[in-house]
Amino acid sequence: MYQKPIPLKTQDNQPYWDAADRHELMLQKCQTCHAYNHPPGPACAKCGSTELNWESQGCHITGTIYSYVVSYRPFLPGFQDELPTIIVVVQLDHLQEVKIIGNMLDCPPEEIKIGMPVKMIWQDITEDRALPQWIQA
Repeated sequence: MYQKPIPLKTQDNQPYWDAADRHELMLQKCQTCHAYNHPPGPACAKCGSTELNWESQGCHITGTIYSYVVSYRPFLPGFQDELPTIIVVVQLDHLQEVKIIGNMLDCPPEEIKIGMPVKMIWQDITEDRALPQWIQA
């Protein structure tokens, strides 16, 4: 049984999470300045426009580790059984201006490094919810 908090779907992020539940990456894009807006929000983080739409990026997502932190303490209830937790910021290969945060799975902390190639997978946590996560490519 999944014990960690499940991210809530909101008015601003529902298309992102609905796509994740289908094992697909969907990104918000500004129609005014054409910047990708991630994490999604009510307005473009670059220009402030509210003219936003959603673009599918498919299901084969790769990138490189831009930054990471290794946590040896549970920062929320439910994480105590999966320590250490490696949280990565991944720069997408096909959209280098986009960085996505997630957990690095199946990687010992001593092997993690900036620039490591990774690929996105979707971890089914309930019957109808999936989380984007990262593994070594």
